Amino acid sequence: MHKILYAAIALALLVACSGNKNSRCTDADACDSLAVADTVVPDERGYIVAVGDEAPDFTAVIAGSGDTVSLSQYRGERVVMLQFTASWCGVCRREMPDIEQQIWQRWKDNSNFALLGIDRDEPDSTVMAFAERTGVTYPIALDPGGEIFCRYAHRLAGITRNVIVDRDGSIVMMTRLYDEEEFSRMVAVIDSLLTVNAQ
Repeated sequence: MHKILYAAIALALLVACSGNKNSRCTDADACDSLAVADTVVPDERGYIVAVGDEAPDFTAVIAGSGDTVSLSQYRGERVVMLQFTASWCGVCRREMPDIEQQIWQRWKDNSNFALLGIDRDEPDSTVMAFAERTGVTYPIALDPGGEIFCRYAHRLAGITRNVIVDRDGSIVMMTRLYDEEEFSRMVAVIDSLLTVNAQ
């Protein structure tokens, strides 16, 4: 029964994310094969990446400014927090002010840190209005079609979720939904990574 369920999920993932590479796929053609898709079964929280994996690279446009950013530009230099969000996500709206106050305001001037919101499949104007309503000032990138999201989680998986990436480009923590205890652990992980980097 489990094999049938995994095969169905893998097939859905293959169809939904065709053409997207993730850290477990090293060849574009291999990513299009069911054999490789079978190895990318989402975990219980919908992730298709794991702690210890190299964070899948992407390039995105920042809402409001039109600037372009790539995850790879930070490799070797910065700890990165990716926050997957959308205006229709009530949990995101609860979490984002805490991200702003407890993480962004604390570390925004640290050259070893980058925080990037990634808004799932919404236009620039919606994202800018969303940021204003939630009171966040950290940059939020556009993710048309959820293509960036699909490199990290199954397309049908929900948000909010956060991914912490160390300076070497490896995933060190991932969260799902907004649990205060898990959020506090994430803050501590970021603080620890930046403290180590400062030494």
